[in-house]
Amino acid sequence: MATDVLEIRDLVAAVRQRRAVVPLVDGVSLRIGRATSVGLVGESGSGKSMTALSILKLLPPSVEIVSGQILINGRDLVPLGDAGMRKIRAREVAMIFQDPMSSLTPTMTIGRQVAEAVRVHSGGSRAETERRVVELLSMVGFPRPAERLKTYPHQLSGGQRQRVMIAMALAGGAELLIADEPTTALDVTIQAQILDLLDDLEQRLGMALLLITHDMGVIASRCDRVVVMYAGQVVENAGTANLFAACRHPYTAALLALIPSLDADAGQVLPTIPGVPPEPSAFPPGCRFAPRCRYSTEVCRVEQPSLDDPLGTGHFFACHHPLGIDQQAPP
Repeated sequence: MATDVLEIRDLVAAVRQRRAVVPLVDGVSLRIGRATSVGLVGESGSGKSMTALSILKLLPPSVEIVSGQILINGRDLVPLGDAGMRKIRAREVAMIFQDPMSSLTPTMTIGRQVAEAVRVHSGGSRAETERRVVELLSMVGFPRPAERLKTYPHQLSGGQRQRVMIAMALAGGAELLIADEPTTALDVTIQAQILDLLDDLEQRLGMALLLITHDMGVIASRCDRVVVMYAGQVVENAGTANLFAACRHPYTAALLALIPSLDADAGQVLPTIPGVPPEPSAFPPGCRFAPRCRYSTEVCRVEQPSLDDPLGTGHFFACHHPLGIDQQAPP
């Protein structure tokens, strides 16, 4: 579709070993339109960040894109080399990393760091650059930006550092913003402020937003669509309201059950998902969630389910026994 800023088609990113190719991202497909937000959700190690790094082609040296397409405004990034990707990064796709303290240079003032991003993408005189830096910091809600350009990262709070990172990401005018766990290590109040800021930028600038998180509660009222990943694969993809009202995959249901409730009994044992995700080098032959699923049967253990939309409602899921449709009684 012409309105899609990002479309990923059957992406496979893997580690090539001497005798095998070990997939870390295995057949992932998703799309994001303008002024639209998509939440990419899953446990640690599910392939969320590796999918994001694939879009920017910033994968670790041992990992490579084996197959698939990554289309930005209809242009496939997979064949591009380093020079071609340098023209794409920040100008068309920008990323906010989860730890702003380690992403910012500790020996440089924030004004200089944002100015460097502005000069790389826009050029201009020193005075023009400084005006643009103040404008960007103001846009992301940084307090008194003109007075604090000579402040160092260690002198800022976690939320302020994240706002600086967002300002740097906006410097190139990117149409797609990838936020990888942007509220990690922030307290609840600051988390809400950063998420509200991302919502505002998405609507005000018409950006596409890919919000990566392990917390279903974070994207409950903030994303237009949710893509759930497990063991390198997409297991469910649906509109947010539909997914929260009637999820189909047992893994999604397990993640939803982990959202804390204020009504819960103080003495109640916190819910967990039994077992651990499989290692990429030892994925089971059938459904990868089957060893942890209370509804799994023999077909789940030997045959991998395909990601389909059997009801034609735009709700895709990969499960032999989807909840609410063909749910098996628990043993």
